[in-house]
Amino acid sequence: MKTHAAGPQGALPITPEMLLTQPSGNLFGLSQDAGMGWEPQRLLDPEFLILSTHGGVRAADGTPIALGFHTGHWEVGLLVSEAAGELRAQHCIPFAGACTDPCDGRTQGTEGMLDSLPYRNDAAIVLRRLMRSLPTRKGVLGVATCDKGLPAMMMALASSGKVPSILIPGGVTLLPDEGEDAGKVQTIGARFAQKQITLEYAADIGCRACASPGGGCQFLGTAATAQVVGEALGLSLPHTALAPSGQPIWLDAAQRSARAIVRMTQTAMGTDAILTAASIKNAMVLHAAFGGSTNLLLHLPAIAHAAGLPRPTAADWAEINRRTPRLVDALPNGPRYFATVQVFLAGGVPEVMLHLRRAGLLDTSVKTVAGTTLDECLNWWQDSLRRRELKEQLLTQDGIDADDVIMSPDVARSRGLTSTVCFPSGNLAPEGSVIKSTAIDPSLIDEAGVYRHRGPARVFITESAAIDAIKNGAVLEGDVMVLICGGPLGAGMQEIYQITAALKALPHCKHVAVLTDARFSGVSTGACIGHISPEALAGGPIGCIQEGDTIEIVIDRNALAGSVDLVGESGEIFSREEGSRRLAARSPRPDLAPHPALPNDTRLWAALVQASGGVWGGCVYDTDMILARLAPPTSKPERSDT
Repeated sequence: MKTHAAGPQGALPITPEMLLTQPSGNLFGLSQDAGMGWEPQRLLDPEFLILSTHGGVRAADGTPIALGFHTGHWEVGLLVSEAAGELRAQHCIPFAGACTDPCDGRTQGTEGMLDSLPYRNDAAIVLRRLMRSLPTRKGVLGVATCDKGLPAMMMALASSGKVPSILIPGGVTLLPDEGEDAGKVQTIGARFAQKQITLEYAADIGCRACASPGGGCQFLGTAATAQVVGEALGLSLPHTALAPSGQPIWLDAAQRSARAIVRMTQTAMGTDAILTAASIKNAMVLHAAFGGSTNLLLHLPAIAHAAGLPRPTAADWAEINRRTPRLVDALPNGPRYFATVQVFLAGGVPEVMLHLRRAGLLDTSVKTVAGTTLDECLNWWQDSLRRRELKEQLLTQDGIDADDVIMSPDVARSRGLTSTVCFPSGNLAPEGSVIKSTAIDPSLIDEAGVYRHRGPARVFITESAAIDAIKNGAVLEGDVMVLICGGPLGAGMQEIYQITAALKALPHCKHVAVLTDARFSGVSTGACIGHISPEALAGGPIGCIQEGDTIEIVIDRNALAGSVDLVGESGEIFSREEGSRRLAARSPRPDLAPHPALPNDTRLWAALVQASGGVWGGCVYDTDMILARLAPPTSKPERSDT
């Protein structure tokens, strides 16, 4: 064992002026850089930071040494290496740091879900602190893939202001040659309980679902939708969202992003030139055109807030969804259920943007990290060899015509594609709710495009009680499952895909509706209404529902309007207005309670986001609003009689 070593050979490239004027941290940083092995003569090259959500430890050949939490952060270290190598070739010094992320799929139905959404805010804080902890950075590259790490990364990059930043999306997992996608395979437990599959089938199909070791899930859930939104914001280079993880075209995006960040620095193009009110609106339009996950209703306002921009409201989302046609046929929306990698080959985000530009639905004057306007990017894409060759590959490899995946508005309309997100209100959701209306079984929609359901309430305070009722056959055709205490105050606004996945296994699943103050996975299907506000534990009327109450749901998929109301009790049917009066006269259920394992960290998060605009404000920390709530009341001067 040694106690001394010779140290790096050479000399720091410092000047008298640097010694006299530079902060000691800058000078000590040069010593550390040399100590880590960087060539001393290159220590004054411009510095760039690469942040990622990398997890796990891989050998050089990819063999696992320590597993990550999920495939979505397992391979992103390859993107970091590719970008770093290109930065070095550009005579820059790359730095790399990481804040890894959890997996919503892994925590479904477990206490780990209580930390899922709160993690996003914590990670954004850590990533911002890492960015500021390299004060000499000229720009930041963010590499992320999945449900919480990717929104957190975008929130961090959005705060960069005049400093350039670029998002490198981590791509998607390949499909198995034979088998099920990662969304469907999550239902093997419920299907086995209903005797629909054998143990052997479950074991075999479950092993093969993630056909490549990296990338986000193969459906248009939160991970894929967030990648689409990042590119739509202009934060990612054109046609990088949804790339197949591990493939050469995926690695190429990291190289080009490294060159682009250097060019942004040379032209003094900061992140604040990319993220504007217009780019936020463009991202909302792309979300609607793709039919993306409703979780982005939480994340995009948070990104806007981090950029110092107005947060979109429920009314803004509703207005954009009413006028934006859905153009993409992808899992889980259908009708033919193509995978995300097939959407990428069909043209991905820029292909959808071409249709939206023709329809006059995009602001194409916005700047992108490519260094050009969106209009110029789309002009390039329209005539590119890349576009033609990838469409040909999709047809050759999978026998799929790209025009069946991404359609013009007229073709999409003729094939029955409707806009995605609807915001029902009513006496059970006075502050609003959300439903992915495209996920309702088409056979339940009448000729006017309206879904109607009236049925008895089955009330559950915990997700575990609800899943047991489904697996044991206690949820009947026509029921309305009411799962409460799942909002921020109750369970960290847990995601309840386990419930919607289990319902798929019931033969009468399409005739069961779900109401909750929790949230849904982007792969959820069915008549599922979430984000009900106020939540039960915040005094919302949903917390007054009793077992057997009659609930009526009406969703107009064409007008994107809906309602969810109490309309009966004890066999008596009455009007919505009468339902409002009766709810007002009721006391909250005596069994309302937070999840018994709710961490103190999540309780604090819930209190802070409640003070910052709540669910519809993006579940952010609004410092000014929080400080205003904490400030002591202004004391009045004491009265004097003299």
